[in-house]
Amino acid sequence: MTFHDSSPHLLPATTHSYLERSAGSLHEAITARDVPTRYACAHVSALRAAAALLAARARPAPRGRRQKNAWVLLAEVAPELTEWARFFAAGATKRAAAEAGSSRAVSEREADDLVRDADRFLAVVEQALGLMPHVPVDRSGVA
Repeated sequence: MTFHDSSPHLLPATTHSYLERSAGSLHEAITARDVPTRYACAHVSALRAAAALLAARARPAPRGRRQKNAWVLLAEVAPELTEWARFFAAGATKRAAAEAGSSRAVSEREADDLVRDADRFLAVVEQALGLMPHVPVDRSGVA
């Protein structure tokens, strides 16, 4: 796999699409009334932000190479985001349980924390892509 630097003016349309979808999932997380949905949507938001960066920087691996998940690829493509990649990779099992409808998969605090983390991560990715980061969400007035 090879990588290239990105310029905000030369970003692929897929990068912009993933960023929009990430913001949409973040909005869903913020407005979700139930805890599992809030957690799952926040995690999906982070995954889509990672996909945006990968769409901008990663190149397809040669045929026959084993596929890697987005978090492993993110750490390879953007080593400065390795901690974020590990953090979100660790939450994938909880997200799967939350998506399956488990009301005990995550606590309300975990869901709220993940919404804030996904929001921060989206801004970090936007900045890494040379874009103006969005204004982080103020959740103080959100139920």
